[in-house]
Amino acid sequence: MDVEGTTTPIAFVHDTLFPYARTRMPAVLTSADPAVQAALADVPGADRLATLLAWMDADIKAGPLKTLQGLIWAAGYADGTLQGALYPDVAPALHRLHGRGVRLAVYSSGSVAAQRLLFRYSNAGDLAPLFDSYFDTAMGQKRDPASYGAIAAALSVMPQRVLFLSDVEAELDAAGEAGCMTGQVVRTGDGTIPGNRHATMADFAAL
Repeated sequence: MDVEGTTTPIAFVHDTLFPYARTRMPAVLTSADPAVQAALADVPGADRLATLLAWMDADIKAGPLKTLQGLIWAAGYADGTLQGALYPDVAPALHRLHGRGVRLAVYSSGSVAAQRLLFRYSNAGDLAPLFDSYFDTAMGQKRDPASYGAIAAALSVMPQRVLFLSDVEAELDAAGEAGCMTGQVVRTGDGTIPGNRHATMADFAAL
């Protein structure tokens, strides 16, 4: 399943997580943490902060930026400042499916670390143990059919055994081309535009 616009309101990502990281980015760049320094080594330009902020403004999923955002968010989740926002229908469905032996996995453009944090510190409690696997764009881009084939291989199943849920029709097109089952989650509050090429559902209660 996708995260933003599927399990989690888009507003939480854009109005809470991104601004939180942005305001704390200058301070984290002075950290001696080896993880911070390793990420900064991959940021081009003399003014690294300017580069990072430009990436954020353009919503570029650069590896160093995602690493630094993840470190900032981890501290915010740990001290209780941040709490992962999930639609109210998500947690009951995850518990129900997990209880039936369905393997659950996440595929998001956000880093695996950020995915784990959101579900571990969610507003419905720690849901991270319900997931079998987490995938990000290290598997490929979400609109590339090959990415879904790679994920199926990582799960040791045929693509036909995978159901991918997303609010974005183009991602579902790619998953379908790879042979996966697909379902578009139409969150009206997020302005999801329903298509006609995939099964649609208003929420996870339909699963």
